[in-house]
Amino acid sequence: MKNARTLLFLAVAASVLVASAAFHSAAMSAAASASASLQSAQPAPSIASVLDRDISAVEKQIVDAADAMPEDRFNFTPESLNIPGSNYKGVRSFAVQVKHIAASNWFIWSPLTGDKLPEGLKDDGNGPANLQTKADIIKFLKDSFALGHKGAATLTAENMLQSPANSKSTRLHLAEFGVAHAYDHYGQMVEYLRMNGIVPPASRSKSE
Repeated sequence: MKNARTLLFLAVAASVLVASAAFHSAAMSAAASASASLQSAQPAPSIASVLDRDISAVEKQIVDAADAMPEDRFNFTPESLNIPGSNYKGVRSFAVQVKHIAASNWFIWSPLTGDKLPEGLKDDGNGPANLQTKADIIKFLKDSFALGHKGAATLTAENMLQSPANSKSTRLHLAEFGVAHAYDHYGQMVEYLRMNGIVPPASRSKSE
């Protein structure tokens, strides 16, 4: 009788183990299937989507850096520090650095979209002279990146090596040159912030 109960217990235990293993296998299979379905549902990268992502990355860093500079220091220039051995005579102020990026974005990316340049925008690299407040300058900056996103959306594998009207550069070069140029001046903005004791947002720890 005791042996019979032992055998019955072992049989039940074996059944439970088999059922558990089968359930685990089915769950793993379902999870793998769901993951594969999710990956297949995501659109494949395109020239337009990759460029749009690049524009978004530099846009965030520059807009955040511009927003980090206080209004009363927005016209700061290193020339005012009179650093011994330095030569910052005639360099752009922080505000003009931001306007320069935005103005350049318009000149570089507008051929991709066909948009007209904003009123008052001259080819002097300094942006519209009538934009003086931090709020107006940052709006000008954001609008210029909106143009970049619009321009990126026009690129395809078929037209990326073609030149748009009134430009000798290819569409791909224009799209990426805007990003590269913006990063160049972002580096200068970072130095201006640090000269004022401000850590650039992208360099701050998560606890700050």
